[in-house]
Amino acid sequence: MKYIQTPLSKEVIQGLHAGDSVLLSGVIYTGRDAAHKRMTEMLASGTALPFDTAGQAIYYAGPCPAPPGRIIGSIGPTTSLRMDAYSPRLIQEGLCVMIGKGPRNRAVIDSIIEHTGVYFAAIGGAGALLSLCVKQASPAAFEDLGTEAVFKLVVHDMPLIVAVDCFGGNIYGV
Repeated sequence: MKYIQTPLSKEVIQGLHAGDSVLLSGVIYTGRDAAHKRMTEMLASGTALPFDTAGQAIYYAGPCPAPPGRIIGSIGPTTSLRMDAYSPRLIQEGLCVMIGKGPRNRAVIDSIIEHTGVYFAAIGGAGALLSLCVKQASPAAFEDLGTEAVFKLVVHDMPLIVAVDCFGGNIYGV
């Protein structure tokens, strides 16, 4: 088990290998299809993103509303392939950590290798348990998108598996 803290340096990323189990702590952002589409459209038009992606982590998730007494509701991973059309552009902008579930396409894997990034798999179906890792949550951008808005989360010991490392190692064998 490796304990890691965001933002991840290139050196930390280079020390991660496909199949490693990690506990991630620090700031991460959520973002799903609609937010990714909007971010790439902003970049294409020359508009600055509402948060700095350099060295950051995006968790492909849309949190459920928080039940009474909780910081956030269930927050399970979304299928990552849905972000593959947008991910290479965001990786170019400095995004180095992605969290989701399922395999990635070749263009994303090549971008991860080229820009020294990492893709973590979160456990699907465990959204209620993953929500216990969230210590703070606040809207960060695109609130009009509801649960697909970007949220800034502070997480502690979020359990993840290195799915694609910066050397091309891949637990999915793609």
